[in-house]
This record gives sequence, structure tokens and C-alpha cells, in this order.
Amino acid sequence: MDASYQLFAIRFATMERSAAENFLGGDPHNGPMPMDYFVWAAIGDKHAYVIDTGYNAAVAAKRGRTFLRCPVQTLREIGLDPAAQTDVILTHMHYDHVGNFNLFPNARFHLQDSEMAFATGRHMSRSATAAAYEVEDVVGMVRAVFGGRVKFHAGDVELGAGLSLHHLGGHTMGLQAVRVKTARGWVVLASDASHYFANMEQGRPFPILCDVGQVLDGYERLATLADSPDHIVPGHDPLVRKIYPPASERLRDIVVRLDAAPVSRAQGS
Repeated sequence: MDASYQLFAIRFATMERSAAENFLGGDPHNGPMPMDYFVWAAIGDKHAYVIDTGYNAAVAAKRGRTFLRCPVQTLREIGLDPAAQTDVILTHMHYDHVGNFNLFPNARFHLQDSEMAFATGRHMSRSATAAAYEVEDVVGMVRAVFGGRVKFHAGDVELGAGLSLHHLGGHTMGLQAVRVKTARGWVVLASDASHYFANMEQGRPFPILCDVGQVLDGYERLATLADSPDHIVPGHDPLVRKIYPPASERLRDIVVRLDAAPVSRAQGS
């Protein structure tokens, strides 16, 4: 029988944006459409996985984001010690998903082969594809490779009972989603395969990408991996923290439980 995990989304930063910035080709009905930044954690009876590591206050200031709190420190509030964490999944190597990796001194990092190739290859000489990467994060992960701390994957893989990685690409060459068994069924953390619910539901990609076709194929793949549309969690949508219950009242608007059923989005909006 598959293991079951408690699944958390941790909000650590936010920024104001308009809808036109969040869809390839813009949005004729432009208006405010802010972006939240999350990391995730899957906690089972025998093992826990951290999914992505966020970024720090210095990078937030550099990029004009509103930093709320260190996501790695927030892990302690749901019972995870970063120093003791042994497995960290990196959905991809954009600055907002791989920063703070240095705060996990004893972890191995799970990464797609194609993502490291993308982040260290010819495309990083072009500002359009390099802009979402921080060079020190990339160099740091190369050092982790030489230190024997990166576990590379080439496509889909089951990391443990009830948790698997699925290579989608599109947004970056090596983007991977994470499928997690929970008490309510199979939940899929889309990460940046779909920044907002609207991207996948309307078939309108977020404008940072390397392959439009792969992004669109990825929307279909997400649907096959999850038990229902309500089991797909986008990577940056503020609605996530509004429709899922908080981990505690003290952590309201910071940590929500994705292993609990969401309320309708009409109620959350």
C-alpha cells in the first residue's frame, strides 16, 4: 500500500503584478493579478521531502519582491529541521526555487539531467533565458554535484512509496512536477508548469518559457497525474493560500495544508 503524506505549501514572498504580465501575449482584460512565492513539504510517517527552497531577503530586494519570512526557517514550525533534512527536490533552478539550498547542509538534491544542462549551457548566454537564474545559485549547485550531493534523474521516477517526479519541461528544459499521495488522494505540485490556475485551465501559458508546445502538453499531463482538477496545485497563485486551510491559526496566510480538501475558488476569491 502506498505511503500517505501530509502536504504543506509555505508562502514566503509576494509581489504586485498585472494580468497582462502573467499570460503569453498579454491579457485584454488587464487588471491586478499578484504573485505569491511558495516552497512545499511532504511529511510521511517514515520520511519527509522538501520541494524547492525559495530565495532570501537579499535576492528579494534585488528583484523587487516583498519578502515575508525565510521559508527554510518556517519548516521548523511544521516539524522539519533543515539541518537534518536528507532529501530536497528542486523542480527547476530558477532563482525562486533553488535559492537557500545552502541552508540544507546534509541534503541531497533531486534534479533533472536536462535542467542542469539547460542552466549551464549555451542558453545562459542569452538574457531572455538567463534572467530567471541567479549565477551564484547555479555555481553552487555545480559545486554540490562535485560534492556528490546531487541525484540526477532522466525523466519520471518514483522516489519513494507515494511520491514521484515527472519531467514536463516547457517552462525550463528540466522542469519537473511532484506527485504526492495524501489522505485525499493523489495531489500534483505543478510548480511552474502552471503558475496560476488560469494558465492551465485557459490554455494560456505564463510568458517565461523555453517551449510553448511542451507547456501546453504539460497541462494535459498534469490532469492525468492528479485525481481531479482540485488535486493540482499551481506554483504561484495567491488563491492557494485562500482555498486551503491554514496549518494553524498562527501560520494563517503563511502555511496551508494541501492534503486537506480546498473550498471552492469562488469562496476563496
